[in-house]
Amino acid sequence: MELRQLAYFVAVAEERNFTRAAEREHVAQPGVSAQIRRLERELGQELLDRSGRSVRLTEAGEAVLPYARAALAAVEGARQAVDELTGLLRGQVAVGTVTSHTADLPDLLAEFHDAHPAVEITLSEANSDQLLDGLRTGRLDAAIVSVGRQTPPGIEMQVLTDQPIVAAVGHDHELAVHSSVSLDTLRGRALISLPPGTGLRTRLDEACAAAGFAPHIAFEASDPEVLAQLAERGLGAAILPGSFAEARADRLRTVRITRPAMRGRLVFAWRAGGPSGPAGRALVARACP
Repeated sequence: MELRQLAYFVAVAEERNFTRAAEREHVAQPGVSAQIRRLERELGQELLDRSGRSVRLTEAGEAVLPYARAALAAVEGARQAVDELTGLLRGQVAVGTVTSHTADLPDLLAEFHDAHPAVEITLSEANSDQLLDGLRTGRLDAAIVSVGRQTPPGIEMQVLTDQPIVAAVGHDHELAVHSSVSLDTLRGRALISLPPGTGLRTRLDEACAAAGFAPHIAFEASDPEVLAQLAERGLGAAILPGSFAEARADRLRTVRITRPAMRGRLVFAWRAGGPSGPAGRALVARACP
């Protein structure tokens, strides 16, 4: 039994897909399949049910999975113990970020890489709900996410920006004559928004639900710049961070939303208690000294 066989097995069990598991392990898919077959022959039982559209664990696979994880964790723990004694930091750091942000993430990652060249850094984009889930489950060590007034459970964070959420419209739009409107003014109007799961959309949905109505989302896109372009062409009111809308004053009229005002915070976040690995902890320490 080899450690790589256990690593491939755990990857397939978690991804429920051979292709994604191979990408995660940076190997070709046939290699993953062959090594798991060898592991199954050695144990005398099939560990994976390959008959469905997604791969599932067999009863034997369910029994083996915690031991495989424990074996891999023990090896990683031994490696980390030696690294800490020698002062060498290596391993992996997984970072996530929302699609559009104002934080200087590239500089942070470049500085961390210079200080710890043996650490492999990965960066992925997703909406805030997915990123927060990644932090809680340990798939991510740190992430830049959008949150509301409350700190999400199981998360620690440092605030990067705290700003109003506004309605941005073209200069010919009927709301362009107003500097501010109540949230109720947006009832029934065509709105342009980020998709569900994003922090900004969550703030909008929560505020409208508290006011007794559901927002009429006429257009939805994951790129804030696309929202701005749609609003500029008169297709509705784009719900955007205040600074983002104001930076496009030549094309858009920024209308503050009041009664109630909505605010969004962009934060650097990590799992409560810190990432599990020393490399992840070092990144958080560098980002939030």
